Amino acid sequence: MHFRTGTLGVFLLTFSGLAATAQQEIPLVVPAGVPLRVYLSRRVPKKAGAPVEARLLDPVYAFDRQVIPAGTVVLGRVAQVKAVSKADRIRAILAGDFTPLHTAPIEFTTLVMPGGKLIPLKTSENLGLNSIYSPHPARKQKAAAPQNTGVLGTSKQKAQDALQAQMDRVRSIPDLVRGPGKKDMLEDYLITKLPYHPQYIRKGTRFDTELRDPLSFGSGQFAPGSLAQAGTQPPADSIAHARLITPLDSASSKPGETVEAVLAEPVYSADHKLVLPEGTRLEGTVVTARRARWFHRAGRLRFNFKEIELPEEVVRLQESAPVETAPVADSAARPAQKSLKIRTEANLQAAESTGKTPLKVDSEGGVQAKESKTRFLAAAAAVMVARSAGDNDPIRNANHQVIGQSQNVGGRTIGGGFGFGLLGMGISQSSRWVGTAFGYYGMAWSVFSTVISRGSEVQFGKDAMVDVRFDTRSGKPATGASAPR
Repeated sequence: MHFRTGTLGVFLLTFSGLAATAQQEIPLVVPAGVPLRVYLSRRVPKKAGAPVEARLLDPVYAFDRQVIPAGTVVLGRVAQVKAVSKADRIRAILAGDFTPLHTAPIEFTTLVMPGGKLIPLKTSENLGLNSIYSPHPARKQKAAAPQNTGVLGTSKQKAQDALQAQMDRVRSIPDLVRGPGKKDMLEDYLITKLPYHPQYIRKGTRFDTELRDPLSFGSGQFAPGSLAQAGTQPPADSIAHARLITPLDSASSKPGETVEAVLAEPVYSADHKLVLPEGTRLEGTVVTARRARWFHRAGRLRFNFKEIELPEEVVRLQESAPVETAPVADSAARPAQKSLKIRTEANLQAAESTGKTPLKVDSEGGVQAKESKTRFLAAAAAVMVARSAGDNDPIRNANHQVIGQSQNVGGRTIGGGFGFGLLGMGISQSSRWVGTAFGYYGMAWSVFSTVISRGSEVQFGKDAMVDVRFDTRSGKPATGASAPR
C-alpha cells in the first residue's frame, strides 16, 4: 500500500513538473514612453500644485491582456505655471483679452485601481490636447426577438453574436473623442470676451501623458498551443487600435516618408486566438501629402502600412517551440532564421486629430481636415454687425426736417464688442466713429479668417490614435525572409 502511494506521488510530481515546463511565461510590463490616455473629471485651476483628478479613457494592455481597465482614476497635480508666448499674448490683446494668460502643464503621480490599490507612477508634464471628452450613457440595446431553436437558427444566432462581439470590441475613435457641447462653447466664448477672466483647464480636457518609468504587472502563463497563431497574418478586415510614433503634418510631410505606429491593443482571430500582441509595430509610407491653400482649402494626407514588425517575445516563443525536421544530408545546411517582419496591407479607418480641426477619413484611407460650414455664418454676422455699427441715420422731426443724428448706441455697442470684446463695448461709447471702426475691424478679421485665409492642415502628433483596417487578401511574406509560423 505504501509502495503504491509513493509511486502515485512520484508520478504526480513528475507530471506537474512536465506541465510547468510546458507552460510559457511572458512578463507583463508597460514600458516607459507608453502614453496614458486620460480626461479630466473636474475643472482644474491654473495654479501650481493644484490637485488633479482624471480617468483613463482607454484600457492599457501588456502583450495579450488588459492590465489597467478604462475608467481607472489617475491622480496628479499642476506641475508649474508658465506665461504664454508673446505672439499669443498679442493675439489675445487684439481680441480684447488683457488677462495675463498662462499655461499649466500637468503631471500624474498615482493610479487608483478598481480594487483600491494605489500604484505610483511618473509621467511627463503635459499641456493637454485640443479635444474634449464628454462621457455619455451607452445606447440602449433593442430587445432580442425570439430565435429559432433549430440547428439553422442556432448557427445563425452564433454568427450574429460573433459579429456583434467584434463590433463591441472595436472602439471607433470618433465615438471616443468629441468636441465641446454648445453650452460649453457659449460659456467659454462669453468668458474669453471679458477683459480679465479666471483661468482654468476645462473638465473633460484630454491628455496623452507618457510614462517615464515602466509599470510591471507580473508575468503571464500561456498553455502550450495557445500562441500557435501569434505572429501570423491578421484576418482580412480586422481593425486594430494603434498609436502613431511618427508625427505627420500635411504642410511638411513628403510622399515616400516613413511612417511608424505601434498596436495599443492586441489583435485576435475569429476564434479569439492571439494573432498580434500589444506592442507590435507597423511600418509604412506617406502616399499623398498636400498642404492647405488659401480660401480655406484644407490640407490632405494619405498613408498606409506595408509591414508588421513582431515583438521579440513572439519570435522567442516561436523559436523555443519544438519543430520536427527531416534529416539533412549536408551538414553545412542550416534552417532558415525566422524573420521579425511580415508583409501586410493596412489602411486608415479612423483617426484622432491633435490639431485644432477634426479629421475626415475617406474609404481609401485619405485624411482631410474637416472645416465647419457654420464659419460662413460668422462672416455673415460680422458684415451685419459692421453695417449696424456704421448706421448713423439722421433724426427728423414731424415735418421730415433733419434736426440731428442718431447716436446708434446699440449698433456701436455690438460693433465694439464684436471687434474688441467687452472692453470694446465700453470704448465704442466715446464716439460713433470708434464704434464704427471696431465693427469694421471685426468684420475684416472675421471675413479673412473664415473665408480668405488658408485652410486647416492635417496634423498628427506623436501618440495620436488611429484605427487601422487590415486588407490581407493579397498580403505575402517579405521577400527573402520567412514569416514566423
